[in-house]
Amino acid sequence: MCLRTHNRYAPPWEVMVLVANHLEPKALAMAACVCKSWFTSMSSDHLWKPFCSTRFPSLSRLQATDPAVSYRRLYSLGYSSAKRRLREPLKPRLSLENLTFAIDVHGGDSCIVTIVKPGGELDIDPNAVFRFDIDVHCENLVVFDVLDNLKLTWNVVLNGFKGVFTVMESKGKGSFVPETKGWFSEELPSPGCCSSMGTSGLVADVSIGLRGSSSGKKMVEKITNLLVSIYT
Repeated sequence: MCLRTHNRYAPPWEVMVLVANHLEPKALAMAACVCKSWFTSMSSDHLWKPFCSTRFPSLSRLQATDPAVSYRRLYSLGYSSAKRRLREPLKPRLSLENLTFAIDVHGGDSCIVTIVKPGGELDIDPNAVFRFDIDVHCENLVVFDVLDNLKLTWNVVLNGFKGVFTVMESKGKGSFVPETKGWFSEELPSPGCCSSMGTSGLVADVSIGLRGSSSGKKMVEKITNLLVSIYT
């Protein structure tokens, strides 16, 4: 009974086709959701082609490569993409409070210094490059002769030991001259999902400051960690 009443007052097919030519994209999309016949009339390529060609000309040209793709579909893809670009980026799933930084410096077979620093204790400027300094204050610091074969390992540990990422495992560059800084540098690998890109575009740099001891040997005084993009 309701269906008969609805059909009695439904506008003729020809009227809907004429009205469709005067609707904007948003109204067309809403009207297409009413029923199957409205979807057919509101999804015609001759209605959507002008909108798609005007607002998304590059997407509109894709229809020539695959005629099975409708202009309504191409417009929908372009519209969704444009809306996503206007959204604020999502908050990172991981914050510094979720991470612990572990740094080891070895000279030959001896561990010279080991530093474990919770990410929440780091003072980092969110608007600058990722950098933090660690002043080494350990009672059991190992003194050592100035060597050219120092090795540094920098690990990032997810709290709860749910995962570990090795940022760097590198030998020092240059000579570790007393009262200066020695440095280590290594490019990070690309994420597994983007391995075809070859490189990540990020480089980890670590410098260690040395100070003298009463015996004339050296100790690590300060460690500076830095992550930079090679594209900036």
